[in-house]
Amino acid sequence: MMAIFGPIDLVLSIAYWFVLIQVIMSWLINFQVLNLHQQFVAQIWYGLNRILEPIYRPIRKVLPDLGGIDLTPLVVLIIIISLRSYVLPELFLALS
Repeated sequence: MMAIFGPIDLVLSIAYWFVLIQVIMSWLINFQVLNLHQQFVAQIWYGLNRILEPIYRPIRKVLPDLGGIDLTPLVVLIIIISLRSYVLPELFLALS
């Protein structure tokens, strides 16, 4: 059974870190610490956006428009944390 839940937990951990890195990078770009004219920074930024946009899009449709504040990464992080903390262990115990 651990053969199923181990990779799922790994994917959720990677998604958690991708969201966290993208949030920190967005702050650094907005405060002009990082510059998108640098090729390496731009590649990381656009790569993370391409990976995370399919996850963000359905959540953005549900959330109300708050102007310049985007709470989508926060919602995704809450979903990932709740899946890793509550849903996966309960499924593992139920199926054991």
